[in-house]
Amino acid sequence: MKVLFATTNPAKVGKYKEALEENGIELITINDLNFKLSIEENGKNAIENAYIKAKAYYDVTKIPTIGMDNNLFIEELPEEKQPGTHVRRVNGKQLSDDEMIEYYTNLVKEYGEKLTAKWVYGMVICSDNGVEQYKWEKDHFYFVDKPCQTRIEGYPLDSISIMPEFNKYFTELTEEDKKQYKKKDNTDNVIEFILNSINRV
Repeated sequence: MKVLFATTNPAKVGKYKEALEENGIELITINDLNFKLSIEENGKNAIENAYIKAKAYYDVTKIPTIGMDNNLFIEELPEEKQPGTHVRRVNGKQLSDDEMIEYYTNLVKEYGEKLTAKWVYGMVICSDNGVEQYKWEKDHFYFVDKPCQTRIEGYPLDSISIMPEFNKYFTELTEEDKKQYKKKDNTDNVIEFILNSINRV
């Protein structure tokens, strides 16, 4: 079965593609389509933005569609500086990976030696069977002002994020570290949510 992931972010796709393929689901993205919709992601939170993306592409393709979004909250920042739903868009500009690293490391330099951050995720699946939604959080971690040399395309902030349990950058976690972190990262639960939702189609 084909399932559309309404994203162009290769890191998001890579996180779930293999596990879904093992369960008989071919995960395609909007890069595989012959068109791209202009979507205004004006939701108030991750779930609303995920729904906007999933619904827009499902309405056109009629392929079961996954929408995903994430909000970022940083404890030390004032309300007006909180990224929230605009992690990559700053002052009306869509930032590249390098520009994101520069912007967030400058925030660290401005507000402290490290900043305590938290991700809040939302995923919505639209299909003939209706709408399913799932929300989860990634526990607190730290942003630092010195980027790691290892980068993950699409997830630039992982190169300035320190995982407290291991005292390592996200991008430097070993396979053993990742196994320990997997339950906390919620990947298995997300895969289960997708499979359960798709199997109801």
